[in-house]
Amino acid sequence: MRLNQFNPNNINVRRVGGGGGGGMPGGRLGCGGLIVVLIGVLVFGVDPQQMLGTVGQMSGGTATEQQQSNSGDSAQEVCSDNQYANEACNALDSLNQTWAARFQEAGIANRFQPPSLAFLQSNDITTGCGAASAGMGPFYCPADQSIYIHTGFYDQLARMANEGGDFARLYVIAHEYGHHIQTLTGISDRIRQMQQQNPGQQNQLQVRMELQADCYAGVWAGRNRNLIEPGD
Repeated sequence: MRLNQFNPNNINVRRVGGGGGGGMPGGRLGCGGLIVVLIGVLVFGVDPQQMLGTVGQMSGGTATEQQQSNSGDSAQEVCSDNQYANEACNALDSLNQTWAARFQEAGIANRFQPPSLAFLQSNDITTGCGAASAGMGPFYCPADQSIYIHTGFYDQLARMANEGGDFARLYVIAHEYGHHIQTLTGISDRIRQMQQQNPGQQNQLQVRMELQADCYAGVWAGRNRNLIEPGD
């Protein structure tokens, strides 16, 4: 996908965590991880058991974001860590532009606030939503309005997938961005309220949340379909 190079003034990115010690066995696969597994299966044709094992292997040392965050680094420095970080920053800038315009068209421009993109430097950290593990896969935290991602997962994915474009990786960011849109529009709060009122429908409502985030990712892809290349 031919995304423009990011403008560091248009994105909010940071590194979180550090080289923490003390192993934390296992890992809970969250919704972000499940989405990535599905992408690996559907787009790259990867064995789902292999994908699940890869996600699980990414849990390890612990760190606290508030103590380990390298907040002094510029966006240019953070996004230059590796190819996947640069790619994610390009996606974030594109998503910010797409959704800012969409909110403007809807007459609610004042409600738009871009999220932060946090690159995990350790496998386990503390976020605004509590403890989190890289084994969960990419995820969004509404409490601090941040998308969390460990680019090491993409290294594993690249080794397993013999071919394929970058669209699947960008889609992961777009899906988590979709959860941010749900937060800005109040959908997340309404769903949580409905889950509390109807405990028996919690899972069904969560699935609908994920499907809507997919839909929002599709909005971004549709608005930028001219940038999608053969093989993506």
